Amino acid sequence: MMLTEFSTFSALYRIAKIRQIEIAARASLPAGSLMRAAGSAAAEFAKKIISSSNEKILVLAGPGDNGGDALEAAQLLYAAGLKVTVILCDVNSQYSLDAQQSLQRAQASQATFITIDYFLSDDKEQWGLIIDGIFGIGLTRAITGTIASLILQVNHLSQKYRIPVLALDVPSGLNADTGQINGEISAENCIAIRASHTITFIGNKPGLHTAAGRDYSGQVELANLAISSNFFPKPSALLTHTLMFAKVVKPRLNDSHKGSFGDVVIIGGAPGMAGAPILAARAAIHCGAGRVFIGFIGTPTMFDNQHPELMCRNAQDLDFTHATVVIGPGLGASAEATQLLSKALSDALTMVIDADALNLIASDAPLQKLLAARHDKNLTTIMTPHPLEAARLLGVSTKEIQADRLNSVQSLVNKFKSCVILKGAGSVIATFNGATFVNTTGNPALATAGTGDVLAGVCGALLAQAVSESDAASFAAWLHGLAADVLVAQGTGPIGLTASELIPAIRSCLNKFVTDSNAGI
Repeated sequence: MMLTEFSTFSALYRIAKIRQIEIAARASLPAGSLMRAAGSAAAEFAKKIISSSNEKILVLAGPGDNGGDALEAAQLLYAAGLKVTVILCDVNSQYSLDAQQSLQRAQASQATFITIDYFLSDDKEQWGLIIDGIFGIGLTRAITGTIASLILQVNHLSQKYRIPVLALDVPSGLNADTGQINGEISAENCIAIRASHTITFIGNKPGLHTAAGRDYSGQVELANLAISSNFFPKPSALLTHTLMFAKVVKPRLNDSHKGSFGDVVIIGGAPGMAGAPILAARAAIHCGAGRVFIGFIGTPTMFDNQHPELMCRNAQDLDFTHATVVIGPGLGASAEATQLLSKALSDALTMVIDADALNLIASDAPLQKLLAARHDKNLTTIMTPHPLEAARLLGVSTKEIQADRLNSVQSLVNKFKSCVILKGAGSVIATFNGATFVNTTGNPALATAGTGDVLAGVCGALLAQAVSESDAASFAAWLHGLAADVLVAQGTGPIGLTASELIPAIRSCLNKFVTDSNAGI
């Protein structure tokens, strides 16, 4: 996704806040101003997408104000000399006064109007662009019937003929708050426009950037419709962006030594699972930790033959009080694992909790109390659950976690008083009494074993270098995803990318970012 205008684009607003902004702005503006502004912004963006002025544009206008925005765009595109065809998706609709006026202007433009049935019966028409103005942010039900058939046909044609699809405000059928498709998620009832581009109005929405929104929204552009910043409340969340991290990690002084950059202790590696802590440890050393120890459950590996600088120990022999502890990769569920986790929760000043450690906490009330107590002691904790681990921690289903990822991460933060990275498409990061962030980097290459262990190691390395928990969590997630993006752009993945390949790419991204961010200082 393309990121533009950090100060406004990065601010994410839930539907309720968008409605508040819209109502306040309407009260201070002439009637129809916002719809005309939205239509104008959509028309200008559409002109940038089409390859030539000879392309045919199909506009899908729904029954509400989203349809009015589409009709406004249609008449402006026709006035610009483009070939415009309109489908009214509900001919019996009771349009608002603003939308009625937009409809009248579109009809007066002499743009071509066709029916849904005509469109469904003819898949040979070569459209240069399809504009989706069927449903906006107000839709909460599943799409069914004729409109579902229309959307399925649009998705089929856009994929078959590589037709760009521009969604207005939000792809029809996608929940702007959650990033999930409206309705019960199943193969038969999962209908939404799959857009190549989305121009979203007034404020950016979290659902465009997490969960299924990452697949359905395409390139996102913001048009705030020139609404005064005075009408905008505190955002619901923020998108991660390079400007957030410009000073998180500073260039290294010549007068440095390994003690300058902290120690990381990785605890895990029960029999048969030695690879997980090794991946986390390699990530930590590649991201700048001064020293990295691996504490194994049971008999430790003698050394890592690819990275002998990593020090392998028995977990029981390590001191948790003077290092950042990353616990969970390959930890297992033994009594020894529980005892070590209890010790780490009590003793570690800074720690990252991942994988098996999260599952142990989910099923153990005393461990949960120890975890929540860390906040009251001003101790630093980052948790890195994927959706299934998050479900276990909250005692709900994975489906409930994914139904609203922003609410889910806040529930985790409130329960455990920790900084949480809820992993997945558009990872969500939140801190106790702090901001919520939606990560903007990453791709399906990360859907492979071991990448979570790598992320935990990156978090540990940043904490060891005295980066705050909020910055460490959000920057680690951003770097982790960026490295995957770079590798895929270079032809490695997304299919078959391994966690081991990711680690040196993260190091390269980190060093380049630090150099570029501090250029000229």
